[in-house]
Parts: sequence; C-alpha cells; structure tokens
Amino acid sequence: MNKILSIAFFLGGIVSASAQNLQLHYDFGKSVYRFGPGSQENRPRLTSTVEMFRPDRWGSTFFFVDMNYGSKSGDGGVLGAYWEISRNLRFWEFPVSVHVEYNGGLDVEGPEGGSGTYDDAWLAGPEWSCASADLSRTFSLAIMYKAIPRNMKNVHNFQITAVWSMMFWKNRLTFCGFADFWMENRPWQLTDASGRDGTDFIFMSEPQIWYNFNTIKGMEDVGLSIGSEVEISSNFVDAGFFAIPTLAVKWTF
Repeated sequence: MNKILSIAFFLGGIVSASAQNLQLHYDFGKSVYRFGPGSQENRPRLTSTVEMFRPDRWGSTFFFVDMNYGSKSGDGGVLGAYWEISRNLRFWEFPVSVHVEYNGGLDVEGPEGGSGTYDDAWLAGPEWSCASADLSRTFSLAIMYKAIPRNMKNVHNFQITAVWSMMFWKNRLTFCGFADFWMENRPWQLTDASGRDGTDFIFMSEPQIWYNFNTIKGMEDVGLSIGSEVEISSNFVDAGFFAIPTLAVKWTF
C-alpha cells in the first residue's frame, strides 16, 4: 500500500502527470496466521489507502495515508492510521534528487495502546530514478539517513528504499511495489527466551498486481482497477518472516 505509484516518477526532461488514487484492501493475515507464534488474530481485516503524487518544476511530492479498520471492540471502527509524506528536490538534469521524508502514525494494537509500531521518523538522502522511454517501466532507489527520536536505543539509523512500476499486456496489467530495508531497534520483539533486546533490522516489501479497466474499449474514462497485494516482511508485524496477501480495488482519479 505505502509508497506505490501508478505512474512514472518525475525525471528531468520528462513530462509526467499527477496521480491520485484510493485503495481498499481486504487483508487475509488473520486467516493465514491465526494460530501459534506470531498469531495475527487481532490484525485488522480492512485497510484503506489514499495516495497522491504530483511533479513540479522543482521535483515532486508524494504522500499516502493508511487507515486500518477492525473489530477489536466489536464496532468495526478505525484501529490505526499511518502516513508518509516525501519531497524530491532536483534543479539539474542528472537523475539523482534530494529526498526528504516524514513517517508517523498510531496503532491501538501497539504496546500500551500507543504508537508502538509507528514511531515518528525523519529521513533524508539521495534518490536515483530511471524510466523507459514510454514511461511504462520506472524504478527508483533511495539511500537515506533515518532519525527515530523516540527509539530508546538507536536514534540514528538508515533506510534503503526501492520502488518500481511496470505496465504490460498493452497496459492492462500493472505490477508495482516497493521494498524497504531499515535499522530500528524493537526491544519488544524478543527473539528467544534469553531476553535479548529484539531486532535492529527490518525488511518489508509490498508488491501489487492490478488489472486496469480503462484499457477496455468504451471504458477509457473508468479509473477502476482490481488486484492484489502481498505484504512480505521480516521483523515488522512481529519477530520473524510473514507473507500476508490482500484482495483489493483501486480507483485512480
């Protein structure tokens, strides 16, 4: 969900349109990991995502907001929210920009009902981008310093982020996603009975596949896409490896 774009990144000398979309994902994590260590019994069933990407003469702006809906209290209300906003700055032709970003959110399922999973974070570093001539394939790679002020062990960390988008079968299908690898100490993720203070390294990737209805004759102005996402992670939702699929719909404005 987070960081996924439906169009090319803004590159020097290439004109790219803005994009906004709304996604709704039905999450199968509760069913796939229902029992045993790492049980996701309290994982929300639904997640909505709002994304916006807009280029301008100085670079581009991107943000998304995730909201998780569940039934911990039986009311099906919002159980958590998370957002990221980033700005790419570039005043030159070389395809490397200055990337600055903020992440933050709240999760009522977190430790003590607080924001355990979503500590505020500030990121900055270089980002390299490339695209095919027709913009049907794009890729970016960012290497960033990551400050997590509320982390009790390591305030100073790093993050490497890759983002891609590929359109094929005459643009009927879009394969897109991101992969993050970062450093963040999580003492609550104990790895064994010895009491070690959890993990310092986290990986997460969310590849998505979409079928785009605007490629059907007579439906060119319909922004509907139907698809799926798999949240692949290590030491993110809990200690260890997880692969959690979703069934999703998206409307691109």
